Amino acid sequence: MCGIVGAVAERNVIPVLVEGLKRLEYRGYDSAGVAVVTRDGQLERRRSIGKVSELAASLQTTPLNGGLGIAHTRWATHGSPTEGNAHPHFSNGELAIVHNGIIENHEPLRAELQGLGYVFSSQTDTEVIAHLLHHKLKEHGELVAALKATVKQLHGAYGLAAIRLSQPDRLVAARSGSPLVIGLGLEENFLASDQLALRQVTDRFMYLEEGDIAQITRESVQIWAADGQPVHREVVQHQEGAEAADKGEYRHFMLKEIHEQPSVVQRTLEGRLGQGQVLVPSFGPQAPALFAQVRNVQIVACGTSYHAGMVARYWLEGLAGVPCQVEVASEFRYRKVVVQPGTLFVTISQSGETADTLAALRNAKSLGYLGSLAICNVGISSLVRESDLTLLTQAGPEIGVASTKAFTTQLVALMLLTLGIGQAQGTLEQGVEAHLVEELRRLPVRLGEALAMDSTIEQVAQLFAEKHHTLFLGRGAQFPVAMEGALKLKEISYIHAEAYPAGELKHGPLALVDADMPVVTVAPNNELLEKLKSNLQEVRARGGELVVFADAQAQLSNGEGTTVVAMPHVDDALAPILYTIPLQLLSYYVAVLKGTDVDQPRNLAKSVTVE
Repeated sequence: MCGIVGAVAERNVIPVLVEGLKRLEYRGYDSAGVAVVTRDGQLERRRSIGKVSELAASLQTTPLNGGLGIAHTRWATHGSPTEGNAHPHFSNGELAIVHNGIIENHEPLRAELQGLGYVFSSQTDTEVIAHLLHHKLKEHGELVAALKATVKQLHGAYGLAAIRLSQPDRLVAARSGSPLVIGLGLEENFLASDQLALRQVTDRFMYLEEGDIAQITRESVQIWAADGQPVHREVVQHQEGAEAADKGEYRHFMLKEIHEQPSVVQRTLEGRLGQGQVLVPSFGPQAPALFAQVRNVQIVACGTSYHAGMVARYWLEGLAGVPCQVEVASEFRYRKVVVQPGTLFVTISQSGETADTLAALRNAKSLGYLGSLAICNVGISSLVRESDLTLLTQAGPEIGVASTKAFTTQLVALMLLTLGIGQAQGTLEQGVEAHLVEELRRLPVRLGEALAMDSTIEQVAQLFAEKHHTLFLGRGAQFPVAMEGALKLKEISYIHAEAYPAGELKHGPLALVDADMPVVTVAPNNELLEKLKSNLQEVRARGGELVVFADAQAQLSNGEGTTVVAMPHVDDALAPILYTIPLQLLSYYVAVLKGTDVDQPRNLAKSVTVE
C-alpha cells in the first residue's frame, strides 16, 4: 500500500523524508522516490526499485539538499514496478507530485492532455494528475488554486501532494478516499499518509477529511473543505502511549485491538472504493485482466484466516457466481490436487510468513493455476513478495496472539475480492455492487455500535465462568463465524469449544447438550432465521442454556435458559463481519474471569513459521 511523506522546513528535509518512508515500510511497496526544491533553485528527484534502503544509498552517493520535498513508496497499480513508473512524477520540470489511490478516468484525461501536447513518460494514472495540474496553472497561476480546479476533474480515490519549483515555500495536498495527515512543528510542517511516518519529528497532527485541500508552509496550514470554504481541523496530540506497542487505556492488547476494528476496517477500505464500485486495480496492475479470466477460486489458509476463507466461499458463490474451494494449508500442501482451468489461487495470512501457507503457495506455482493473490497484513512478507497480486489489509500491528482485527480486515478484503471478480466477470446482479459499496462505507459505524455492547457482553460472560465446554452454532455464512468464536474461546480461556452448522445439531452433537453445556448462536435476520429458531428449540428441550446474538428485528426474546443480545441491523452479506465482534468480546471477558494470560495464551505463537 503506497505511502506519502512531505515536508517544508528551514533544515534539509531529505533525512525526514527518508525516515518517514522507512516507517511506512510495513504497508508494502515495490519502489520509492523523493523530490526536492534544492538550495540552488532546482527541482530534482531520486527514484529506485526495491527497498527504501536502496533509495537512501542513492542519496548518499548523490546527495540532495532542500527545504521543500515530497517522498513516496509505491505499490504498483497502473504500470509495472520500474523506475520510470515510481513516484514522484514531474510535469515540464516545474511540478512534482506523489499520489495514493486510483484515478478511474485516467484514460480519457491522458488522451485529452496528449492532445494538448503533453508527453507521458510513465504508464501510471498519477502522471495524468501532474500534467493536468500543470495545465491548470496556466489558467490559475497559483498552485493551490490550480489544485482546486484539478481535483474537480478527477474521479476515483486519491491522497496527493504536490510541490512547484517557482513556489518553493509551500506544499499542497488533497484527499478523497485516501488518508492524509498534517504534522505540525516549530516553523516547519509535514504531511504523510499515516501519522506513524512523522512521529520522529512531531506529536501534533491535523487529519484531513474527505474532500479537503490543504496548503502547508513553514509558518501556517490552510485547509479548504469540499465546498471550497476555509475550515479548521482539530489538532490532535499523540502521546507515546498511542503507539501500537502500548496498551494505552486498555487492560490487554486484545481488548485494544478489538476496539480498533472500526478504524482499521475504514483504513482497509480507503482508496479501494470508487463511485459505486470496487477499484479492481487496487489488487495490482494486472488484476482487471486476470479477474476477467477467473472461472474458479481456490483459497488456502490456516486457523483464523481459514475461517475468513470459508466465509468468502459463501460470498464468491452466492454473489459473484464463481465456484470456490477452501482448504487448510497444512492439508492442501500434502495431497495431489486437480486444478480446474482458470483457477485463481488465494492465500490468506496475517503475518505473511505462515509456513504451511507459504509452502502451499510455492507448491501451487507448478500446478498450473491462473495466478496467485495474497491477502495479508504485512507488506514486506514472503507471501506478498511471492504472489502475483496482493491486497494488503490495514490492521496495523496486532500484538495479541488471538487474532481479532486481522480477521475482520481479512473479511473486508475478501468482500472486495468478491465484488471485484463479480465486476470483472459481469456476474453480479444489477445494483448489488453499488449497494454493497455503500454498505461497506457504513460498516465502521455498525462495528462501533456492536462495540458499544461491551458492558452487556461482559455480564453475559458470567454464565461461562464455571463451564468447561461450549457449543457454537451458525447457519450459512455464520457457520464459519461460529467456528471463529469457538476458536477464540478455546485459545484464550482454555474452555473446550466446538462449532457446528445449526442444522447438524440433531445429527450427533445434541447428545452433549445439558445444563452444563452452554450453546452460543449467531442469528442475523435472514432467510435461515426460522430454521435456526427450530434448532434453538431443540436445545431448550434438552435443558441447554442458550446465548443468542440476534438481529434486533429477529423477534427473539429472553426467557428461562435463554439470553438474547440484540445486534444492530446490517445487510445480510456483511453480517459475518459484524457478528464476529460480540464473539470476540465474549471470549475476552470469559478469559478475564478465568484468569488466563489473554495476550499470550499458553502453547501458542503469533506467527506460525514452522510446520
